[in-house]
Amino acid sequence: MVMTRVTKVTVERTCAICERTLLMGERATRFSPNGGGEYVDVCPLCADTAVEYGWIREGAPTTPTVATERRRRGRGILAAIMGTRPREAEETVAPDPILRRLSEQELAMVEAADLFNASQYRRTVAGIGKSLGEPRVSVVALSGVNAEVVVTVAWDISWYQYRVSPESDNPVRLEGRGHDPAELEGSFTGWNARLDDGGRIVPDIARV
Repeated sequence: MVMTRVTKVTVERTCAICERTLLMGERATRFSPNGGGEYVDVCPLCADTAVEYGWIREGAPTTPTVATERRRRGRGILAAIMGTRPREAEETVAPDPILRRLSEQELAMVEAADLFNASQYRRTVAGIGKSLGEPRVSVVALSGVNAEVVVTVAWDISWYQYRVSPESDNPVRLEGRGHDPAELEGSFTGWNARLDDGGRIVPDIARV
């Protein structure tokens, strides 16, 4: 008689939008990004974003819709200061009087915060903050000609790091994540920003 041993295999699932690892037992909704037969997992925090993108929920009788066009801001803040394009007041965490006296590095930090706050990752961070409390946040402008900025959000038991590239078609992307903030390089732990009540990242530049 041959005995068959059954073992339990744990499959790690991640949200297709925010790339967060789904917790054991966490309920995810499955969506088809292109309306075809391939489905991906989307966490509860990003389900509304998937709908906005035009993704089709599994089992939905609807036909694919055109995804909402996402505006590319480019060098939004600098353009607004120079008067080359209109800017709505709610687009930035800093009003014009403050922007006009900031250094170029500080402007890069503010713009990176604006881009992050307009991305799906804002909802992810805000949702985690409801469970783990107020995080420590840093916004670090990297040296070089590409004006990239690294945004780090850390709690005692978890951290997320994002790379913001204003000139890219996909300006905000998840760079890394972990469980122990001690894993982070020292250059990214000079906590110089905060998460406000609306879940926005706000650099501590004269408390903008």
